[in-house]
Amino acid sequence: MAAKIFMDMPGGLKMPAIGLGTWQSSDAEIENVLDTALESGYRHIDTAFSYENEATIGRILKNWFSCGKLKREEVFITTKLPMPGVHQDRVEMFMKKSLENLQLEYVDLYLIHFPIGTKYVEGQALPTPDKTQTEPTDHVAIWKKMEEQVDAGRTKTIGVSNFNLKQVDRILKSARIKPACLQVELHIYLQQRQLVTFCHQNSIVVVAYSPLGSPAFNKFLALFGLPPKKLPDMLHDETIKGMATKYKKTNAQIMLRYLLQRKIAAIPKSVTAARIKENIEIFDFNICAADMKILDDLEVGEKARICDFKLFSGILEHPEYPFPK
Repeated sequence: MAAKIFMDMPGGLKMPAIGLGTWQSSDAEIENVLDTALESGYRHIDTAFSYENEATIGRILKNWFSCGKLKREEVFITTKLPMPGVHQDRVEMFMKKSLENLQLEYVDLYLIHFPIGTKYVEGQALPTPDKTQTEPTDHVAIWKKMEEQVDAGRTKTIGVSNFNLKQVDRILKSARIKPACLQVELHIYLQQRQLVTFCHQNSIVVVAYSPLGSPAFNKFLALFGLPPKKLPDMLHDETIKGMATKYKKTNAQIMLRYLLQRKIAAIPKSVTAARIKENIEIFDFNICAADMKILDDLEVGEKARICDFKLFSGILEHPEYPFPK
């Protein structure tokens, strides 16, 4: 395998540019997925309190650490403050909950998962979609509590997820510790160029979630009895398919390589061993400039957004809803 690519973080920390996404991965799936990923060379694992799989990930990592197959400093772990934790009085509590679940003394990156806080209910990782109670959300006050987690050694870096440009800029202007990362939905059909440029100009690493689209998103909606959504199908796009043939790669590998060449990290999720291995085998080729332009022109924009969080009732009325309505 060719040399991997890393993203520079504050304090000399290096984030592997391809990580393993774990959203919608059950405990049973994580058992196989994480072992396969680590054996395949993944050293960047992305999870969140709201995924409810931190404890399983922590147990598997502990096994790898205990038997000497992996050192803690060799793996980059990201987790996230859930929506019920997006309040200045609950940041530290949820940070500690995640560390306990993961059986770790620190994570490498702690993100605010979404820019809107919801009512805290003990034992609830996500608000109930049809009964979502949002709360006033003070990003500046919350960010100060995020900075305290760095001071306490519980996380090496901090950042945000699903924030828009205006929201990131607000934090930048008041921060003592600048956001190290913005994680957003980003793929060939939703390229977010203005936001990416702004982040790069401010030395903020951009991480793309759902970099291959989110084919299983409707399974998530079904859990709440919600109707399916029409999803963009990039994995069968004829232009991408033709390019994959040209480079002797898969459609997914072309889509991930495209992001890397735009200096964007990616956290593809898969529960299939072959695809997990395939998704990290993208360091041995380059897409030429002419083909990058062709892929640029596949941009659809906001209509291609999959994860708009609109399943949570009343969220559109909150002043911090981050996406175009």
